[in-house]
Amino acid sequence: MHIAITGGAGVLGRNLIQRLITEGHSVTSLDLTFVPQLTNYRQIIGDIRNPGDVRSAITGADVVIHAAAALPSYKPQQIRSISVEGTRTVMAACHAARIKRVVHVSSSAVYGLPDIVPTPEEHPRERVDPYNCAKIDAELICEDYRDKGMCVPILRPKTFLGPHRLGIFSMLFEWADEGHHFPLMGGGHFRSQMLDVDDLVEVVNTVLNLPDATVNSEFNVAATDFTTLHDDFQAVLDAAGHGKRVIALPAKPAIGALRMLEVLGISPVYKRLIYKLSRDAYVSTARAGSVLGFAPKYSNQDAILRTFHWWRQQKSSEQAVVKAGRTSREPWRQGVLGMAKAVF
Repeated sequence: MHIAITGGAGVLGRNLIQRLITEGHSVTSLDLTFVPQLTNYRQIIGDIRNPGDVRSAITGADVVIHAAAALPSYKPQQIRSISVEGTRTVMAACHAARIKRVVHVSSSAVYGLPDIVPTPEEHPRERVDPYNCAKIDAELICEDYRDKGMCVPILRPKTFLGPHRLGIFSMLFEWADEGHHFPLMGGGHFRSQMLDVDDLVEVVNTVLNLPDATVNSEFNVAATDFTTLHDDFQAVLDAAGHGKRVIALPAKPAIGALRMLEVLGISPVYKRLIYKLSRDAYVSTARAGSVLGFAPKYSNQDAILRTFHWWRQQKSSEQAVVKAGRTSREPWRQGVLGMAKAVF
């Protein structure tokens, strides 16, 4: 097939392009960033909010994978502009071009702060913050185009890891590599679910090929083998080889301090992340398992260790020293939290 991907320079985009090229597909990527490391596909440097850029990227495509989106760290108006208006532009262009299938990569963030775990796809979408609201509104746009006859599979992955992923995980990797203990609220003894990017790539590839009636729905995508953040983070500290440990911080004071630092704009830890650190947070993947045959290859611990080992190999390269903190491929600014290394 000829497949167009928005966000082709991102973590998912890069890994997905490699897989699709290997399978013999023709690929076009639309992204603000040029990727010199990847070859044998067409790169369009442009913006998903620009109708002309989108039309150029999707011309001749059999299917479109919409993976471009803003991060929680962006300003609210940027989040809405990119994730909502960008999705509106992409879907309108695909409809006008008579592209019948658009795979929309959403997020489990649409559930807000759910009390039900494992959280199923039927759980109501709950508005909590600008990022999660934008994800909800982008899904609503996709549903409108389903009503117009398009097939729009909506994937709701948990936080995914793998090669090229840095973001907030760079903090853990850096502290572990430098030989520091790592603090977690309450010690991180809550079940928390992540996902390896290769398993997400597998799901995307699956929904490209199954019948419309099978995939025209919503699917949670996450690891099925997972325990606690304490176990996952301790595995990274053990792999670093300095004998350091996860240190438990009293939960209530830590939550209060992190919320205050977030409001002041000097910490990358946002409200929903604090929530995920302070209670069980995982989704049901039963629908993806039964309908798509989803059987993830990697556990939480596999995913985070695989990413850490990649980070160590790449840390001296340009990919690992970018300081902008604008994408998940770059280390986020630690703000005031970076100074806490001296204590641990």
